[in-house]
Amino acid sequence: MEFFSELLTHDYFVLFLVIGLGIALGNIRIKGISFDTSAVIFVAIFFGYLYNLYRIDFSIPPIIQSVGLVLFIYTIGMQAGPSFFSSFKEQGVKLIALASITVITGGITAISISYIYDVDINMMSGLLTGALTSTPGLAASIEASRSTLASIGYGIAYPFGVLGVILFVKLGPSLFKVDIKKEEKEFEEISSSNTPLVINKNLIISNENVNGKTIKELRIRFMTKANISRIMKPNQLPTSPTSNTVLETGDIIKAVGTVNALDRIEILLGKVTDVKIPRSGTYEIKWYVVSNDAVVNKSIMELNLLDNYSATITRIRRAGIDLAPHPSTQIKYGDKILVSSSKGNVPAVTQLFGDSLKRIGETSFLPVAFGIVIGVLIGSISIPLGSIHLKLGLTGGVLLTSIFLSWKGKAGGIIWNLPGPANQILRQFGLLLFLTPVGLSAGQSLVLAIQEHGAILLLFGALITLIPMLITVLVGRFVMKINFLSVIGALTGGMTSTPGLSVADAMTESDAPQIAYAAVYPISLVLIIVIAEIMAML
Repeated sequence: MEFFSELLTHDYFVLFLVIGLGIALGNIRIKGISFDTSAVIFVAIFFGYLYNLYRIDFSIPPIIQSVGLVLFIYTIGMQAGPSFFSSFKEQGVKLIALASITVITGGITAISISYIYDVDINMMSGLLTGALTSTPGLAASIEASRSTLASIGYGIAYPFGVLGVILFVKLGPSLFKVDIKKEEKEFEEISSSNTPLVINKNLIISNENVNGKTIKELRIRFMTKANISRIMKPNQLPTSPTSNTVLETGDIIKAVGTVNALDRIEILLGKVTDVKIPRSGTYEIKWYVVSNDAVVNKSIMELNLLDNYSATITRIRRAGIDLAPHPSTQIKYGDKILVSSSKGNVPAVTQLFGDSLKRIGETSFLPVAFGIVIGVLIGSISIPLGSIHLKLGLTGGVLLTSIFLSWKGKAGGIIWNLPGPANQILRQFGLLLFLTPVGLSAGQSLVLAIQEHGAILLLFGALITLIPMLITVLVGRFVMKINFLSVIGALTGGMTSTPGLSVADAMTESDAPQIAYAAVYPISLVLIIVIAEIMAML
């Protein structure tokens, strides 16, 4: 027993014991509900409570929590980055408005309680930042008020701020009778609405005006935005066309593109036909995965595949979505590309794109390290706003940096994108390192805060957590008609709740929560800081 008690004073032993027990607890399902990775925080709180109960002076080194936080946030940005800006354009204003409702409602609730129940405004400022789990907000409140009451209020409200969001997000689908699979499908449809479906048609050349002209002379791709992947001349085997291929009446071609592109090529060349183009040994249609750094961020026009390799890109699959290739489309690391080419050019096309699943699976920590360094530097920049100086902080700086680098893909000779499996492992590892110290700290301060300041302050903190979440979901779901997964993402972003985001991330395969969180987090952070400073001045 003494040996085990001694082990419980070793931070590394407790860290991995809590993680292991938390994961085991999270795997238990009751009526289809489980807490997954977020169960780690419950185990950590229990351990923190025991340490406080038996007066054991114990804590995990703060750097563990910070390292876990930056890894988790960085990988969230990496995952959300490629589709962040398109989604931001589609519903960014709504998401920001929704997150603003979360923060402002929390501020109004805190100020109202202060006046109704005559609670010190500095205490309420701390309760607000704790209820919204915003450490930067607490720092701003303490700096503006010069009062220790803010930190006491933060310690009282923070545990339920963490747990309340986790429970609300986890139970939300049941409370609001939401079908997660249906929401995933709807979000996918919304996300792909600006990415028209890529289809193909067989056409017979019947326009006399194009007879005897080459594909290059007709500028087919420029004029129609469609691609010709195969051509079959009368009494000949099908081939893969080149830019110098001459089109003649009676030829059968396979055109690939969007519905509008195929309508245009039909007007230019001829009519749709039911005649099939059989496969032959003269050309090959093959998927390639982009693993060659040299082609990353180059446009299809720059590659000039038709002239150089007698090849045509007919489809690009990026993050599970099929894209219609255009001359200006840039190739990204990890793209899957469907190419029609002459069989003799297959080795050259393979060399061009790399087509190495092994290399895609390999992970260099160099871009992760440099990316986090850049994020920390950006987060530390002080932005003057009148008499107030704002900083994005560690989380905001790293998040925005990872989003931009993931969207950019390649810069300065470095491939910033992380392969999917590597991203997932780093994200979960970072989350576990973050949740464990947070839970231990919350468990140690929970009982002490109640004993010193009364249970009523716990109730006030809970109200500041719950009321904004309830109003946010009602407004987002029933007034703004936003997809539920995006509402949850905006909610966790408004509450600046990384653990809440982890729960949302675990309950769906969609990127909707991460994208929404990333879109609103910086705005939420600034709003919380401003409101906390305003409260300190009241």
